[in-house]
Amino acid sequence: MERKIEKKDVPIPEELPLLPVRDVVIFPYMILPLFVGREKSIAAVETALSRDRLIFLAAQKELGEEEPEPADIYTVGTVAMIMRMLKLPDGRVKILVQGLAKARLLNFVEEEPHFLAQIERLHEPLSGEATLENEALMRTVRDQMGQLVSLGRNLSPEVMVVVENMEDPGSLADLVASNIGLKVVEAQELIEVLDPLERLQRVKDLLAKELEVLAVQNRIQSQAKEEMSKSQREYFLREQLRAIQGELGEADARAEDVAELRKKLEEAKLPKEARIEAEKQLRRLESMHPEAAEYSMLRTYMDWLVELPWSVTTRDNLDLKKARKVLDVDHYNLEKIKERILEYLAVRKLKKDMKGPVLCFVGPPGVGKTSLGKSIARALGRKFVRISLGGVRDEAEIRGHRRTYVGALPGRVIQGLKQAGTNNPVFMLDELDKVGADFRGDPSAALLELLDPEQNHAFSDHYINQPFDLSKVLFIATANILDPIPSALKDRLEVIRLSGYSAEEKLSIARQYLVPRQLEANGLKAKDIRFSDKALLKLITGYTAEAGLRNLEREIGSICRKVARRFAEGKKNPVQVSETAVGKFLGPPHFLPEEERLDHEIGVATGLAWTEVGGEILNIEVSTMKGKGGLTLTGHLGDVMKESAQAALSYARAHAEEFGIKAELFEGIDIHIHVPAGAIPKDGPSAGVTMATALISALSGRPVSKDVAMTGEITLRGKVLPIGGLKEKVLAAVRAHVTTLIIPRQNEKDIVEIPPHLAKKVRFVLAGTMQDVLAAALDDVK
Repeated sequence: MERKIEKKDVPIPEELPLLPVRDVVIFPYMILPLFVGREKSIAAVETALSRDRLIFLAAQKELGEEEPEPADIYTVGTVAMIMRMLKLPDGRVKILVQGLAKARLLNFVEEEPHFLAQIERLHEPLSGEATLENEALMRTVRDQMGQLVSLGRNLSPEVMVVVENMEDPGSLADLVASNIGLKVVEAQELIEVLDPLERLQRVKDLLAKELEVLAVQNRIQSQAKEEMSKSQREYFLREQLRAIQGELGEADARAEDVAELRKKLEEAKLPKEARIEAEKQLRRLESMHPEAAEYSMLRTYMDWLVELPWSVTTRDNLDLKKARKVLDVDHYNLEKIKERILEYLAVRKLKKDMKGPVLCFVGPPGVGKTSLGKSIARALGRKFVRISLGGVRDEAEIRGHRRTYVGALPGRVIQGLKQAGTNNPVFMLDELDKVGADFRGDPSAALLELLDPEQNHAFSDHYINQPFDLSKVLFIATANILDPIPSALKDRLEVIRLSGYSAEEKLSIARQYLVPRQLEANGLKAKDIRFSDKALLKLITGYTAEAGLRNLEREIGSICRKVARRFAEGKKNPVQVSETAVGKFLGPPHFLPEEERLDHEIGVATGLAWTEVGGEILNIEVSTMKGKGGLTLTGHLGDVMKESAQAALSYARAHAEEFGIKAELFEGIDIHIHVPAGAIPKDGPSAGVTMATALISALSGRPVSKDVAMTGEITLRGKVLPIGGLKEKVLAAVRAHVTTLIIPRQNEKDIVEIPPHLAKKVRFVLAGTMQDVLAAALDDVK
């Protein structure tokens, strides 16, 4: 910052544009550049330039205030002359100002488009004749400025020359204050002092404080240098001590570490490339001082390298009958998965060096995907490792961090192998569909190499930085749905779907697995409590609505806890849990079954839907009323389902004559399609045929059979397209006592996957066109 010494008596008007400034307090005769960016401030500068180039500069109280109010601005400031102005490309303005005189803000004349202030010039009292006291004070301030420079404060030589030659106390105080980097509050307090000698005295006190701070800072720096010299001295002494210990034959801790690592390295039987790298790092460790910063990092790396199971392999249990027995004991049904594991064992028996498959179990929550992995490991006689990928968003979680990072570790895969202690465990990647991506990378991309049997024989972790053979690992992934999994990753998976359980299957599982497990978990014996089949069915249908078994086990556990409390209170009689007793233990049922249709109705058709907790039936209702051909859709429908309704209406209008519907009827009515329950979101194309059937029934006056349910996607030409989730939909139809089920002809192949005890309960009608659907749903009504 520059300073002009010669004073100019410039006439100052009573009203001036006001420019609030941040970070700095401008003193009289001080020259400095200012950057102006706020619209109000730019307007004030332009007004000043259009007049006499004078502007009133006042500091604002809060630094972060973007739009200061009058109350946010100090009342004492400096009238300044704008010497130069430069417009910058980003819209800001750079001005060079010179302070002229102090002034006080009396009031604000205008606030828009900029502040226009009424000011009063402040005149300083004369300092009087030069006294010894004044001269001593000024000399002290000059000496303090010299000490500041000697302690390292960077001040320009021109400022020091001006300080030495200045005779006016007030001007000296202002010059020093503007060059020692005061805070805004301190500088504002100083500018508000009009008496020159008092102001100089305050400057002297501030300089004394600054000198103390600089002295302490220099002392700290010198101590740091001494500490560095001390540590260097300790390093030389330690080296001398090590040499003396070597001469005396005493054991060196570092030598022990290296010897232990070398022994582990021999036992680990690393591959050739990894062995060469390990030997190289071990030699580096041997020549490094234990106190060195890199020593602990290198030692940790060597520990990981030698403790990984490079050559440790467990023997598989190749007895197929024994493996089948283990799988049957642990899990009910799931024949497809059991067959796949037994096929793997059979091939393994014939070909010892086969690569491990990558299986992916896909199904709703609670059907036993994760526990199935443990069962497979037990059947094979292998170690089991599970990592959860739910919420993983960092690629380093899979591949690890580079060793150069502080606190670096291998990825979860290598950690899991170390935990297992073998190079052929059953490795479960749980919740594969919950992996996410963000700025730290995409973990699913890192899984591509891991889950490719053609590549994972040389999987490279960033931390280990050596290829590790994962081809012997049996990878099992689990997911609730396949859609979020990237197609490249999906291509590497052998997908096995697990559907939900029927009520009969749940009853068998509850008898064989859930009830005994909950009895043991709650300290009960089999003689203490007995569940009837009707009680368990009541729990399944009235207290749970799920494809899996988690909530069923919770409800069984809840009854067991209540019985355990009775025994703890001294009641020793065995408890028989009947259908009526369930309500006493758990209260009224949580879920009521969908009401069965009692009559053949016009405009009501029974559809089938798939949900994450199993199948559901949908009674789709259609009403017609006088109107102008409008279509209303209600029931919290998604876009795809709304489009199905539009397609159904278009089909009905196009084929009106075939169904005995007059074409002009559509122009004089409004159609309302409703899908209960209205609060539950619904979407998907499989209700298309149901909507078309209900619509044609309402328009033709022909009732829809109450014993028929249907599913399928409809096209404008009346073709019936295939759907998914057939087993769950059959379960829903059986629960609703529906005897006839209309399904797309292309889903005939899926009937073989439905358990025989379910397939016997319904009659399947295969429909290729909408005419087939209507023939079964409308013409069968007696």
